[in-house]
Amino acid sequence: MGVPKFYRWISERYPCLSEVVKEHQIPEFDNLYLDMNGIIHQCSHPNDEDVHFRISEEKIFADIFHYLEVLFRIIKPRKVFFMAVDGVAPRAKMNQQRGRRFRSAKEAEEKIKKALEKGEVLPTEARFDSNCITPGTDFMARLQEQLKYFVNSKLSTDKAWQGVSVYLSGHETPGEGEHKIMEFIRSENAKPGHNPNVRHCLYGLDADLMMLGLTSHEPHFSLLREEVRFGGKKNQKRITAPEETTFHLLHLSLFREYIDYEFSEVKNKISFEYDLERIIDDWILMGFLVGNDFIPHLPNLHINHDALPLLYRTYITVLPTLDGYLNENGHLNLVNFEKYLEKLSEFDREHFNDVFVDLKWFESKVGNKYLNEAAGLAAEEAKSKNSWRNDQDDTLCLAALDEEKDIVPSRGFEEDGEEEDMFEAEFRQYKRTYYMTKIGVEVVSDEFLANQAYCYVEGIQWILHYYYHGVQSWSWYYPYHYAPFLSDVRNISHLKLTFDMGKPFMPFEQLLAVLPAASKDLLPECYRHLMTSENSSIIEYYPLDFKTDLNGKQQEWEAVVLIPFIDERCLLAAMEPYSNHLTKSEKARNCHTECAEYRYDAGVDHPYPSTLPELFPNITHCHVRAMLIPMDAWHVPLSHVGRSINSSQLYFCGFPTLKHIRHKFYKKKHGVVVFQQSSRGENMILEILLEKEEPVCGDVASQVLGRSVFVNWPHLEEARVVAVSDGESKFFLDEPVAMQKLYDRGSSPPTKVIYLSDKEQKDWVKDVQGIMEHFGKRKGIIINETVVVLYGQLLTGRKYVPGPNGQVHLEKQWAKQILPFAYQTIVKDIKAFDSSSSHFKTLEDLFPPTTTVFMVGNPYYGAMGEVQESSDVISEGRVRVVFTVPCEPQMEALIQNQHKYCVRYSPGYVLASRLGITSYLVSRFSGSIFIGRGSKKNPHGEQKANVGLNLKFNKKNEEVPGYTKRTEKEWLYSVAVEELLAEYLERFSEVFDLVSRNSHDDVFYEDDIWPGEDDNGADKVKEITSWLKTHPVAEIARASCDLQILDSAIVARIEEEVEKAKSTKKVRVTVKPHLLFRPLEQQHGVIPDPDAEYHLFDRVVNVRDGFSVPLGLRGTVIGIKGADREAEVLYEVVFDEEFAGGLTIRCTAGCGYRLPPCALINISHGVRVDQGSHKLTAIVKPQPASSSQHHSQDKGQLSGLNHSPRSPFVPTQVREEESMYTPHTVIHHTQLYTTHVCTHTHIIAGSIRLLKRNEDANSLFPAQSAAKKVGTPIYIMYICIYTQQHSYLPTCLQQTEFEELIANLKISKGNETTLPPPAKNPTRPSEEPLSPQSFAMVGASGLMLCQVKLSTGLLVHGPQCQSENEAKEKAALFTLQRLVSVVCVLPVHLHGAWASPMGTIPSVFSGLLRPPQGYGPLPWGMPLPVPQGQPFYGGTFPGARPQAPSVAIGSHNQFVPLQVGFIFEVLKEPWITIHFVHYSFRSRRFKDPTEVNQES
Repeated sequence: MGVPKFYRWISERYPCLSEVVKEHQIPEFDNLYLDMNGIIHQCSHPNDEDVHFRISEEKIFADIFHYLEVLFRIIKPRKVFFMAVDGVAPRAKMNQQRGRRFRSAKEAEEKIKKALEKGEVLPTEARFDSNCITPGTDFMARLQEQLKYFVNSKLSTDKAWQGVSVYLSGHETPGEGEHKIMEFIRSENAKPGHNPNVRHCLYGLDADLMMLGLTSHEPHFSLLREEVRFGGKKNQKRITAPEETTFHLLHLSLFREYIDYEFSEVKNKISFEYDLERIIDDWILMGFLVGNDFIPHLPNLHINHDALPLLYRTYITVLPTLDGYLNENGHLNLVNFEKYLEKLSEFDREHFNDVFVDLKWFESKVGNKYLNEAAGLAAEEAKSKNSWRNDQDDTLCLAALDEEKDIVPSRGFEEDGEEEDMFEAEFRQYKRTYYMTKIGVEVVSDEFLANQAYCYVEGIQWILHYYYHGVQSWSWYYPYHYAPFLSDVRNISHLKLTFDMGKPFMPFEQLLAVLPAASKDLLPECYRHLMTSENSSIIEYYPLDFKTDLNGKQQEWEAVVLIPFIDERCLLAAMEPYSNHLTKSEKARNCHTECAEYRYDAGVDHPYPSTLPELFPNITHCHVRAMLIPMDAWHVPLSHVGRSINSSQLYFCGFPTLKHIRHKFYKKKHGVVVFQQSSRGENMILEILLEKEEPVCGDVASQVLGRSVFVNWPHLEEARVVAVSDGESKFFLDEPVAMQKLYDRGSSPPTKVIYLSDKEQKDWVKDVQGIMEHFGKRKGIIINETVVVLYGQLLTGRKYVPGPNGQVHLEKQWAKQILPFAYQTIVKDIKAFDSSSSHFKTLEDLFPPTTTVFMVGNPYYGAMGEVQESSDVISEGRVRVVFTVPCEPQMEALIQNQHKYCVRYSPGYVLASRLGITSYLVSRFSGSIFIGRGSKKNPHGEQKANVGLNLKFNKKNEEVPGYTKRTEKEWLYSVAVEELLAEYLERFSEVFDLVSRNSHDDVFYEDDIWPGEDDNGADKVKEITSWLKTHPVAEIARASCDLQILDSAIVARIEEEVEKAKSTKKVRVTVKPHLLFRPLEQQHGVIPDPDAEYHLFDRVVNVRDGFSVPLGLRGTVIGIKGADREAEVLYEVVFDEEFAGGLTIRCTAGCGYRLPPCALINISHGVRVDQGSHKLTAIVKPQPASSSQHHSQDKGQLSGLNHSPRSPFVPTQVREEESMYTPHTVIHHTQLYTTHVCTHTHIIAGSIRLLKRNEDANSLFPAQSAAKKVGTPIYIMYICIYTQQHSYLPTCLQQTEFEELIANLKISKGNETTLPPPAKNPTRPSEEPLSPQSFAMVGASGLMLCQVKLSTGLLVHGPQCQSENEAKEKAALFTLQRLVSVVCVLPVHLHGAWASPMGTIPSVFSGLLRPPQGYGPLPWGMPLPVPQGQPFYGGTFPGARPQAPSVAIGSHNQFVPLQVGFIFEVLKEPWITIHFVHYSFRSRRFKDPTEVNQES
């Protein structure tokens, strides 16, 4: 059931009621109920305006399943998941269903006709007929089977579902979906021992769900629906991806308090007890008077004309005169209701008075009395139009409520008896005309009016029963299209209202009752002729053409559909002769069945076949037990009174309340913005009352600093306070940046205080102004003067943190972003219910075998793994995990050359010069241009057509990717815009001519553009708009200008690179638990690595389980959508594989998705951290070749994971089938380190280890001097690579590049010295563990091989040589050559100007060339600058950093190539020392070292 405009009016009246929430803000619920029909309609025909739209049934089912999964994952119900599809409705509802289906069929036919007239070619496939979403159709029967399969599949395979009772009430169970849900809630409420604190969430699109929810009187009840955008285009595509969808969560707990405020003034006026529950019941009754799906609205009572305030004011006036309430738990108190209607009926005369004044004017013009229908209707219509145009006339006159006023209002002329008699006579004639023209009665008698009153009151009582007790009559319906005047609903207190229960229609009976002839194919064939045959006895009920009546409404969808009510007896009699012709399957469809309850049962195991195995696989092991529930099991007696008393004083997180802060309330036109524009009616304003004593900053800091408070009242969110300021001084926590500790009341946190600078004081004032504006314009809350501002971090979730002795505990996690909050708006010291109790107590509980985890440390950052049996190492605080490590695609070349593939944008003047027009025309035509009817001097009406290209939207800050791009200073345009403008200019040059001559005009006119008598401006405008609609640009979705994106051409290249890298390896390690991230529901919303920074091209992995993207699937960031809040940032990711529910975001269909930071681990961030933070020194020993037998003996050592004191790993063995390291599996790291290529007989072959801090490499070679004496050359290579933020080094290069390099290089042989063969069974030194960053490999038998492992993960080795000297020399040269070819832009000469004696080397390099203590290890590194104080808006999160200002705007200029200089010294001894010194600079090349020195 729907109440048009009711939802918007209520949301604007009570601004805090409708909360816009993101997925991470939705509170915890016990029960989730879905009104399924809204989902079915949205997934099957999302855009009825598009006549070209086609969709397969399989796609509809898949989309419905996806949507159900989305809602379940977002709400995460703890106990009950209830899916209700509309079954056969009561007869009272069928009349509305019938009118709606007739209208939709007619509108579809008209749209198709218009499209064909325009010459559009429609698809040959049949369009989806939305009328098939009616009980009993083939489509609904197939959908029901698929829903059963879906429930069985999810309960059998998804752990999140297995603790929940799932109810499926399908189309075969009689009743509307939302009312079947309420039956269940009422029955639960009636059970003894019912828990009043059950938290309910009802999803649905109908506005009347507010009334239904309030009838339950449950304190924790919320309504969930997608965000409603009013005033948007009809053909706007709906967003169905959950991470993109903004939801409105309407809290009935808050609604109850607002209703209390609305009627609070009667508390001290009534003679009986004030009961909010009874006030709410009366409020529900008043809502029925403005119309719903069962009875029409009372004449002239329209919501957008302030009918609801009129009803409320009347109630406040009348209630003190009564002895009780109007609605007694669903039973109408007729005596009190009659008195209420009597007072309300004064509105009829008040409204007619306005009309009567116009009639008198009309009479003076035409000279006749108002005696005919046409004059009366014309006058009323004119009045309606006039009041619609003027805001002041929108409000119904409330003067009738003034008790001192006469019943007959003043009419601006002398009052006497004759005039009063004339007014009454005109009023009676006015009503008589209404009944004659609307209802078609010839004589408006007293009996007719009494029957009208009886039918209307009977309808009110039927609806009350329906809402409070369920269906009391299946056959009752209101027999008219229009309601009587209020003043004619009299003498009702004596009425006896009883109902005959009857029985519901069978599905096929309802189909014939509600479907138009255009949808006859949805019926069984034996019944179809009843709709179309002239001989049919019920043919009159299926008119091909019919009229509609707006009846005071403004929108066509609100109009009354004037078709005859179907006669039940005639319908059943006409169907009866043909029922025997039904097929077996049709008879099976034409029945009523029970609702089913499904539960997971591990003891049940049976196969469940799929009816669409090509789309949905068979369930081989179904663990579901189903139970049918009798159709009358949830009925409650009429005497049942649902009253929930919440004895608990706990605050349930996520359920807002107006308590906790002292305030006053009043109604005022405040222009609160709830739906994209200021409201025009009154808003309920809340004004916070300030304390008598002004808060002192120091005192406030001592109370809240370092502690948690609740902010954003009344939608309370927990936050940790990190600073307090009064605009002059600031108290803040003196703690490390990464610390997020909560301090107890008894402890004093480390605090510092500073005085604010002038700039900081101005920023403080801006913060205060922003807070006041947000509270005032969005929430309708006046916060008054702000003296103290708190700065806090919002709670993002909870995370399991390892403690001592193998214990774990849940710890609150706080956002990095710091936000300001006014002190008077925060709530502290309240008792909040927190259900996030720790489910795990120990490491064994948290990491049992087979658990899926992700690595958040190096190496293997972002790798997904499976926990193994760890009982032997868990006592040491470690967990054994087998990680799957995929080979990452090579993005470096693509990043450096992205400008070759991306769309190029140019300023407007560039396009203008090419097109031969002004830059003003480029700017104007790429936006909006409006053309009106007539001419500028003589405009015809207000109708305007937009003939602009609509490629940029300044106010909405949106652009069209591939066409326009907005910078800080101007708009840029692509070649596609130039081509589009060129075509426009060629087709309609006259439009360009007029716009260029009248550049200051906002609207241009048809007759000015096409002044010729033979020119038809309207046809020309239609031609332009048709051309624009058919152009491909019309189908491209616009995007926010804040969205950083990669163009589709680059995305295609990324997908190509991903295809090349499909191999994976497995490694088994033991790891400290704090470096593992386990996807858990309790950690929902927690960002796995809060320090991660995101950039385009970054490689990421999905770590959120149970959502659309498969767990562990990797992808590449191709878009970043910034937001004011860290948790609301979205990253566009193209994933490596297609998946169900995937989007098409400039990529292969089904591979894209948009995800928040809590769903991702940034693999590239791990690589960057590894490059910048660890400075390791590795020693690689060249290996002689060995036999395969020797290799197999050494396999255990080479494939084991090495260990270093700085590593979180310890060595462990790998299963035989797992080959952790092969010559082609390289661990990718870019670090500062020193590699010594050396030989020594005392160093065991194959051993590698890290140098310790400040350790001298010479200490490892006690016989080094002896080696020098005998002339054994030792090659030492110092490689120094310092990476900066915008410098990108290759992290992994394919082995084929090495092979090409080696094949092409020709290196002369040097002196050869043969070494003794290595030991056959080398062992690893026990005293030093091995490093995971380097390893060695051996070559073929009989040959010597030397190799160098670089920090980038690059393994460089020379050719196989006969001697060790030759092997070492060529390995060193190959390493140098490889580095030069990859990252060097300077010429490198081994023998030339750069090779100089020591004395000529500039002093800046002397320290590098010859350290005082000899050639020891380099320092362990230099600290990298950490960005401080960067804002969280306008960029990426976390730690967004602004782009360098000197870099030209455009995605192809985001990266600055690394430029490296090399300096070499050839010593007299047989040593080669290579020093790599990195400088980052732009377009600057040095010719000699002196210039380098000067530049440095």
